[in-house]
Amino acid sequence: MSAQLFVVATPIGHLDDMTFRSIEVLKSVSIIAAEDTRQSAQLLKHYNISTPLTACHDHNESNKIDILIEKLKQGQDIALVSDAGTPLISDPGFKLVRAAQDNGIRVIPVPGACAAIAALCAVGLPSDRFSFEGFLSSKQSQRLIQLEKLKYETQTMIIYEAPHRILDSVKDMAQVFGEQRPVGFAREITKTFETIKKMTLGELVSFIENDHHQQKGEIVLVIGGLPDAKDQDVEQDKLDQLLTRLLQDLSVKAASQLAADLMGIKKKIAYQRALELTNQ
Repeated sequence: MSAQLFVVATPIGHLDDMTFRSIEVLKSVSIIAAEDTRQSAQLLKHYNISTPLTACHDHNESNKIDILIEKLKQGQDIALVSDAGTPLISDPGFKLVRAAQDNGIRVIPVPGACAAIAALCAVGLPSDRFSFEGFLSSKQSQRLIQLEKLKYETQTMIIYEAPHRILDSVKDMAQVFGEQRPVGFAREITKTFETIKKMTLGELVSFIENDHHQQKGEIVLVIGGLPDAKDQDVEQDKLDQLLTRLLQDLSVKAASQLAADLMGIKKKIAYQRALELTNQ
């Protein structure tokens, strides 16, 4: 009879964030599939868990799937863990979970710590709608393309970034989203040097530049979305004055695009107002 695959969240820093259920599951399964067996071994030692470990990471997951699926079919329960936090959230495990589902094996989530959700809860930006964008490209040209696609998103966005790229990435965000876009900066969540702040992207650039320590550790960025048109507090008089001047020299399309960029609003708002002013 097929066994069960448990997707087990582990602490992202503070070991006391391990849940009672997670400990019991890790003790009860036959095997623990871990992203880094050395890292997970330290966690297991702390909780006196003697369950055997096997490596399951980005470089071997495809080759390991058949072995793990066969063990599950033989009745051996398996727990999947990542280095820290919830597996599959910018971590390995998707292929194994998909294979388990395809083979009719029950997949059971064991919830716990997740850096993305922890950051979202603490920075004070809207949390009713959000998207998780994971890691952006390490190449600036590709990163800028990705950011341009997100520029007019209205929901809060959560992004992971490596410490050695954080300054360049935030500068790119300030360039694309505008320096006044609100952002939550969460670093080393639950650890000794935890830093959680809310500011503008422009202020964050200065904050990171002036404190090299902010370029270390695990980092989550929570970026405010562009407000919906119905909620946007557009300074109508300022917009009208700007558009009136621009329309003296530019087409409606060009004037509305420039006005939207300068005021940090959606182009369709500026375009609609430009049409209204033109027809007056």
